[in-house]
This record gives sequence, C-alpha cells and structure tokens, in this order.
Amino acid sequence: MQPTDVHLDDAQLSIEQVVAVARHGAAVSFSAAYEARVHAAAALVTKFVADRRVVYGVTTGFGDNYTETISPEDTRRLQENIIVSHAVSVGAPLPDEQVRAILVTMLGHLGRGYSGTRLQTLELVRELLNRGVTPVVPGSGSLGYLALEAHIALVLIGRGRARVAGVVLPGADALHAAGLSPIRLEAKEGLTLLNGIMSVTGIAALAVHDATSALRHADVIGALSFEALRGTTRALDPRLHALRRAPEQQRSASTIARLLDGSALAERHRDHRVQDPYLIRAMPQLHGSVARAFGDAATIVDEALGSLGDNPVLFGDGSGDGDAVMGGNFDATSIGLAMDSLKAAAAVLAHHSERRVDRMVNSTVSELPPFLARTPGLDNGLMIPQYTAAALVMEIRGEASPATIDSIPTSAGQEDPISNAYLATQQATRTVERLRYVLAIELLTAAQATDLLDSIDASSPALAAVRTRVRRDVPFAEHDRAFGEDIETLYTLVCSDELLEITGTPTIGAP
Repeated sequence: MQPTDVHLDDAQLSIEQVVAVARHGAAVSFSAAYEARVHAAAALVTKFVADRRVVYGVTTGFGDNYTETISPEDTRRLQENIIVSHAVSVGAPLPDEQVRAILVTMLGHLGRGYSGTRLQTLELVRELLNRGVTPVVPGSGSLGYLALEAHIALVLIGRGRARVAGVVLPGADALHAAGLSPIRLEAKEGLTLLNGIMSVTGIAALAVHDATSALRHADVIGALSFEALRGTTRALDPRLHALRRAPEQQRSASTIARLLDGSALAERHRDHRVQDPYLIRAMPQLHGSVARAFGDAATIVDEALGSLGDNPVLFGDGSGDGDAVMGGNFDATSIGLAMDSLKAAAAVLAHHSERRVDRMVNSTVSELPPFLARTPGLDNGLMIPQYTAAALVMEIRGEASPATIDSIPTSAGQEDPISNAYLATQQATRTVERLRYVLAIELLTAAQATDLLDSIDASSPALAAVRTRVRRDVPFAEHDRAFGEDIETLYTLVCSDELLEITGTPTIGAP
C-alpha cells in the first residue's frame, strides 16, 4: 500500500504519520501557514542579533558558557561550533527508520514558529526525507538530545556522513548525489537543530506503534493458545467484564470471544474444567492491563509530537518584535517515564506469552504429546523454542529497570538532572522487538498444538484462517527441523498487519 503523504500545516504530527514517513517513505510537504510561521520566527532572531539583545545561544555561549557574550560577527561561527563540538555519539549507527523519525519530528516541532529556524533550513531537512538521504548517526553515548541531532546537522552543512541508495558517502557528496547543496547556518539555528525532545519523541513514536501492534497480535495469538489449551469460554462472559471498570479489559475479552466464535474445540471444552489456570482464565484482564499502560504511553508521545522542546522559545508580539524566554521545555522526563512504563508492560505481556508456550509443550498440563512432537523422544519437538522464549523474557527483564531514575550531572553542573529518556526509549525499542519474537514462538507453538487437536474438532473460522496463513510459510512439524528459521518467518508475520486483517482485528490507526 502506498503510504499517505504527510502535509505539515496547523495540525500536529500523529504517531501514524511518523511511522509513514520513517518506515514507509511517505513524502513531506509544508502548508503556506507553516511557512509563514517559520519566516516570522526567523525574523525575530535577526532582530535580536541586530539589537544585541541577550538571548541564550544566540548572543551568548552554550551550557555553562552562557555568561560569555558573542558578537554579531561570530553568530554564524557559534552555530557551526555547536554542531561540530556536539557530534560525539559513538558506536553502531541508528537504524535508518529511527533517523527518519527524528527528522520528521524535527520538522513538526520547528515548524510551529517558536524556534527561529529559517524555512530554507527546514526545506533541506524535508528534502533529506523526500530524496532518501539518511544521515549516519552513531547510536551510543547520547543523553537524549544534542549528540544525535548534531550528527544529523553535520550533513546539512556538508559534513558528517549520510546513506544514499544504500551507499554511505561524505555529507557533501551525499547531498550532491541527491541534487542538494549544504547550507550556512544563521543565528540560533545550530542550537535549535540540536535542542529539545525531537530524537526521543521520534523514536518513541515507533516504539509505541510497534508495542500497540504487538498487543493486538497477542489477543489473536492468545486466542489460538486459549483454544489449544482448551480453555473455558465462560471466563469471557461479557457480564463478568462489565463489572470491572476497565474498557481495555472489556475490549480484549470481546476480541478473544469473537475470535473463538464458532470453534467446535472451544464448545466441546466449555465445561472441561470448573475454571482454567490463572494464565488462561484472566487473559483479558492481563492483556487489558498492558493495553492501558501502552495507551498511556501513546498519549504522552502524542502530546510530545504536538509540543515544542526548544530553548529559548520565541514569542512575537505582532509588531515585528517579541521576547525570548529561556526555560526547560527540552526536558524529556515525561517521555522517559512513558517508555519505562512501556518496558514494564511489555515485560509482563512477554512473560504471559512464554508461560502459555510452556503450558502447551508440557504434557503434564497440556494433555498433548510431550513438546508437541509426533514421536517424542526421537524428536525434541518444540522443546527448545520454549527455551528461546524464556531467554528472551530474561533479556527483557534485564532492561526493565527504570532508566529515568538514573542521572549524572553534565556541563559543570549546569545541566543536572538528566532525564535519561533516550536510554529508556532505546530499551523500549529492544523490548518490543523481543516481545514480538516471543509472540512468534507462541504462534508457532499454538499452531502445532491446534493441528494436533484438529482430528477431534475444528477451530473457529477466524483461528482456522490464522493457521492457514501460518502453514503457508511454516508447515506442521512432523519431525525436528531448524525451528529458528520458522521463528524468524513468524516474527516477520507478527510485524505485519496480515493476521489482524484476516481476523478482522483493527490495525494500528484504526479505532
């Protein structure tokens, strides 16, 4: 599907728009109102410099050097200095989609008209996106802003490195290959390009989107496991869930019940037990709780996309003059806390998924052949994929501790505390990736288990469609094989919308 292009006007960016640009190559354009706001703010900066007004980062130095006055003749050099001196993150580069997410978030923030960045500068940022020029941004050693954005800004001035058509080139050569030219930054632009919550917000938007998608897949895959473990659908009674003031729980129960509708397996085992183990019986409560945490994180990221995290912030008075207000909107603690919460919720969801895998391969409780093998003993069956799921859960737990509780002062104590939101956001990204792998293992396991039961009774139409889709790429395991390849194949499936679409489960961005 061709992604919808993103037109930046008076409305704020959405999470779905960030994903469309960052991951699917949607083109970006500006409205006339956007351009007018940018021009007005840039004119304020020009006036402040001409008036020799004391404005942080415009006529003063940065950080603890804010006491140092900068002459009008040195304003350009000051902006270039901040970029080259701050481009110090190290290690493996960020994925291209994360860099693109930062770029489109940058356009959303700086186009609100309170920063003073010139339109031609933002047009160049836009053209990096539209023409496929992706700065190479080392991903380690950033406190959450400044260093990452500095590596991006280097390319704008013809320095640094960028990837074009899969080839990494020096910044100037990358621009030339795309028919672009470097710019010379004016007053405040270097600071504005580096400052604020743009990087953590862009990356967090991708993480929230993927976490929400994983949760919707968890309902689908969990329903297949519910069927395989012969859970009683009495626990899905809407009267029960109506008594809990938790709409996310009610939606999960409704979704799982709908997916099981028409299942002969579920009907046969409706009274198989008086009640199921907690893990099966409380699936809507468990998934609903995670949905609430993910939803809260999405709300915070959505608010951040519509915010401005710059410092100083410019306010025009309508007469061509105005004020520069120095403050702390660059702080990203709210995003860091949201990502820490998302990590914890994803860890809970991954744990429940792994425990369902364990129940299905454990013949003591599954009432199925050991490890779902046709010939147990000779074949190991799905014994070891459960090991992988367990290892992934432990890796997730290893990064679940809140990053935002840690802080080390910087800039001679001028910047204390530090939000550490960037670490929280990258940990959330890795956690969601591992969660999707755990869900892929549960899908592999549940499909094998229900196939073993298929001779008794049939699945519901929705879950039969899920199994048919799985079997298109991953056949039933009559004997042992390299199950790691199957896990990778199903991971790709879990990262797509296919299972949601074939079961009528809303995709991301749908109600």
